[in-house]
Amino acid sequence: MDIRTIEYKNINETMHVYQHPSGLKAFVIPKKGYSKKYATFATHYGSINNTFIIPGEKQPTRVPDGIAHFLEHKLFEQKDGSVMDKFAALGSVPNAYTGFNQTVYLFSCTDRFEDNFRLLLDYVQNPYITEESVEKEKGIIGQEIRMYQDDPNWRVFFNLLGAFYKNNPVKIDIAGTIESISKINRDVLYTCYNTFYHPSNMMILVVGDVEPRPVFEQVEAGLKTVEASPAIPRIFPEEPAELNKNFTEQTLAVSTPMFQLGFKDVRLGADGLETLKREVAVKLLLDMIMGRSSEIYSRLYEEGLINSTFEFDFTIEENYAFSMFGGESREPLKVRDRLSETIRRFRADGLDRSSYERIRKAMMGRAVRQLNSVERISHAFISVYFKGVDLFDYFKVYDTISFEYVSQVFQEHFNLDNLALSVINPG
Repeated sequence: MDIRTIEYKNINETMHVYQHPSGLKAFVIPKKGYSKKYATFATHYGSINNTFIIPGEKQPTRVPDGIAHFLEHKLFEQKDGSVMDKFAALGSVPNAYTGFNQTVYLFSCTDRFEDNFRLLLDYVQNPYITEESVEKEKGIIGQEIRMYQDDPNWRVFFNLLGAFYKNNPVKIDIAGTIESISKINRDVLYTCYNTFYHPSNMMILVVGDVEPRPVFEQVEAGLKTVEASPAIPRIFPEEPAELNKNFTEQTLAVSTPMFQLGFKDVRLGADGLETLKREVAVKLLLDMIMGRSSEIYSRLYEEGLINSTFEFDFTIEENYAFSMFGGESREPLKVRDRLSETIRRFRADGLDRSSYERIRKAMMGRAVRQLNSVERISHAFISVYFKGVDLFDYFKVYDTISFEYVSQVFQEHFNLDNLALSVINPG
């Protein structure tokens, strides 16, 4: 068995890597002395992957919105009972989630790791789907969709995506719609499973006090013996560079207006490390411009225009990227105008180098502290893995990113023509 060991001496971390003959890569990040062990089995398949070409075929396949999430639900049902009950009997905590670009199955435990890990490998590779169970699941997921339609936090976010994007499927609810899930059947679920749940489109990560060789031996024994599959062509509609619209509002049962404000980023298509570099740059800029130590945050807070719910983030993937910031405000339009004024001033006067250095060091410190949590390591690792990089590449970026590069990204990203606002009003 060929196990590659990579040491990151500057942060005192080690990663072990094993590649299965099927093409799947498995990783172990040991955390000696930690009681909790955390294992994930993930596929590069999310809610936006609704048009694709099955390897070996020539014509595109189009499937209903929400099918990746639907499939995640179905994998927990096995012929001999619920997977959740099996994990509970082993004393572990299982979970799963579907995002825009990946679906992740996981468990955490303090004991009986080998048994839990065997169960994870088994159920993800062996779906049991009947037409009867599909029809039953439509009712369950339909209730979930209706719940999210009334969730102000969910709606303010997806309404902002709808303002950014005219065609990109990222604007569609991860669970789909009542209409789209009504078109899902057993055959289309198996089509998606057989396409995207091939081991060469998946990865495994274990974080905790474990020895790498026994973990990889379980992977070798537990994974199906199949040939590596070619990459799956994923087809997306053309998306114009400009906003779909710059303002959207909705009325829901909230006591205080909620808002999300953000910039649509149009610089896409870079390789993995360049993508991480841009992510770090924009997050650094968001902190410089509107972080809690910034002048604009202090003024807005003192005037009661924002409160402690104010936060910000940046997301970047192969075919979409955006910053977003917001929370509660009695006057969201005034917040937008004040932030716009601040950005105009930064564009005219330039960035402060000392502020940049202080925040870069603070971000790197937070990244190091994140390595104390097996959950945070796992989530952060998977969020970047399918971009062709790993969690530890962030530290290369922190070491090499420059003030000049960040200044360039500021001019590109914080273009007020690409600024959109989503508001949820009390009703």
